[in-house]
Amino acid sequence: PWIAHPPPPVSEAQVAGLISRLRGIDEALILTSFHQSALPLALLLRLAGVRRIAAVSDDYPGSLLDVRHVVDESLDVPEAERMLAVARAAGFDLPTDDDGKLAVQRPLPDIGRFTGQLLGVGADADEGTYVVVHPGTSAPARTWPADRHRQAVRGLVEDGNRVVVTGKERELTAYVAGDVAADLGGATTFGELAAVIERAGVLVAGNTGPAHLAAAVGTPVVSLFAPVVPAARWAPYGVPAVLLGDQQAPCRGSRARTCPVPGHPCLSQVTSEQVVKAVRELTQ
Repeated sequence: PWIAHPPPPVSEAQVAGLISRLRGIDEALILTSFHQSALPLALLLRLAGVRRIAAVSDDYPGSLLDVRHVVDESLDVPEAERMLAVARAAGFDLPTDDDGKLAVQRPLPDIGRFTGQLLGVGADADEGTYVVVHPGTSAPARTWPADRHRQAVRGLVEDGNRVVVTGKERELTAYVAGDVAADLGGATTFGELAAVIERAGVLVAGNTGPAHLAAAVGTPVVSLFAPVVPAARWAPYGVPAVLLGDQQAPCRGSRARTCPVPGHPCLSQVTSEQVVKAVRELTQ
């Protein structure tokens, strides 16, 4: 809990509760990102009695880890492959019929109430019958302007696409959808969002959760990617994708949540026409 944003304070009761919940686990793989330490959690796992623990650790772990996987942090490796490498180091190889791509638990929820009422698409229609545009992100530094999203939606409709706008920010999704797209703002559960994205031909989104959800259901992505984190690590994994945004902008690698550069140049220079063109490339 204490690595959330904003992080709550660490308390004795919180730590004790976590240790209690972890008791009875025999083995643990700690899957950290490249900028996180696995050792605080490894200590709590030890206190909970976990027998065998594996993780990436540049720092000497002493007896906190049984399997210490060391990687070259100067190399940008997709996060999914980093996690698979930890599992492999711990002795858990992928089955021969598993390609290692992201996946979701199935079956996904029925979304007939959305596809029928809002899109005029039957429940048995082929996949790829619409484009999903997801304008929201958890960090302002990763956000393409709302008016550009609105322009892109209109451009996509004029280019012959049905468009669905998703997200939890209802005011934003309503503005982006306008009177030309279906607005599902605040209407879907997480599972329903996965199903809506799965049926889409393309998702248009920033470097935020739904882009990875699209990768997990096999949907191509137009990725409006702010380079505050490396695209080589965090771009949609294992699906066709078009990356838009200046990856050499001054904010590169800063991990900033709020853009540190006036004018937000990495994304503000992306036009709605570029998005329409990218969607066309991925659907033809």
